[in-house]
Amino acid sequence: MEALYLFGFLLFFIAIGIPIAISLGMSSMIFIMLFGTSTLVFQARSVVTAVDSYPLLAVPLFILAGDLMYSGGLSKRIISFADSLVGHFKAGLAHVNVLASTFFAAISGSSPATVAAIGTNMIPEMEKRNYSKEYSTSLTAASGMIGVLIPPSIPFIMYGISAEQSVSVLFIAGIVPGLLFAAGFSFVAYLLYRKASIKADSQAFSLANVGKTLKQAVWALLAPFIILGGIYGGVMSPTEAAAVAVFYSLFVGVVVYRNLKVKDIFKVFVKSSLTSATVLALVAFASTFGRLLTLEQVPAQIAGFLTSFTDNPIVLLLVINIFLLFVGMFMETVASIIILTPILLPVVVQMGVDPILFGVILTVNLAIGFCTPPLGVNLFVASGISGLSIERISKAIIPYFIVMIILLLLVTYIPVISLGLTRLITG
Repeated sequence: MEALYLFGFLLFFIAIGIPIAISLGMSSMIFIMLFGTSTLVFQARSVVTAVDSYPLLAVPLFILAGDLMYSGGLSKRIISFADSLVGHFKAGLAHVNVLASTFFAAISGSSPATVAAIGTNMIPEMEKRNYSKEYSTSLTAASGMIGVLIPPSIPFIMYGISAEQSVSVLFIAGIVPGLLFAAGFSFVAYLLYRKASIKADSQAFSLANVGKTLKQAVWALLAPFIILGGIYGGVMSPTEAAAVAVFYSLFVGVVVYRNLKVKDIFKVFVKSSLTSATVLALVAFASTFGRLLTLEQVPAQIAGFLTSFTDNPIVLLLVINIFLLFVGMFMETVASIIILTPILLPVVVQMGVDPILFGVILTVNLAIGFCTPPLGVNLFVASGISGLSIERISKAIIPYFIVMIILLLLVTYIPVISLGLTRLITG
């Protein structure tokens, strides 16, 4: 019963506009002072131990690497190379959009960053070639969600830390689902292209052009191979790979492509620091909140309630999916993972669900939240690029949302989609 006050305080502070990280800290502090569950020293220790984590260091480093790569012109070269490969097909630029988003996802690990990097170049170009604003903007917003499924993925890192699971294995588990979503978006984009009878300009396929754009993009395309190859080759941990990604993106942006000027580096560091500080504050204050929930036996109570409601894993996972989709509409992804993992993970594990599989299910659900209002970060980023209203983008993205739900159900109920590659690689 007392735990209801803890959630009540949190929801009240969020409702009045206080940032989620501060809301978590304040609700925990007030709860401790009112009910004496622990002491304020407990909160201070929780904050320190939460951020004193070597795996957590990968998050600010990957955020910085993504910003450096975006500013360093890597996304432009990736788009040009993708265009040379698939731009000659029907709905060619739509396929380029999805393919470029997938390539950049393997560099950034962030959904909004993928939308910004690809959309800034693709949306104006698609409009020039007779694609409508609704078509190009909705596709870009949807494709951006691949950014948190293809490794390296910041949400996977946060789940791995919260659930005490291998980040490297989670990265592997996200590859096939990420590629499935890319294929699904391309298929829907093709159907919409034919339905709207779009007469878009396209370039003829040329091996010479492929070779030329590959030569220009080779440094950008090497980034995911260096990062992921280092991790899976046993050469680097995810944290070390993130540090390598930072130095690599600096070198490519400043020395090779020369799009990143020395005077601009400070601005990139400031932007990344603000984003990282937000994430780390969430981690720090959510640690106390999660430990208080454990002390109040909330996870055990929720597990008991759900298992009394149904002992069927299929129904249970369906209920959890609906709940997570709702949460994703209103709460930021990292905050949701930190808060909900200690609550839901024991429930699904008790029902026989693999923790790695649940990490993918959780991330896919919350990734869909990037594309659903009212939070819908991808919608706002895409809207800022195209100038299209959120309402019009939300309507145009519905076909992609349907595919997202279908693929979410496939990922949920066919474990081999996520776990097959992990078992093949890790044995």
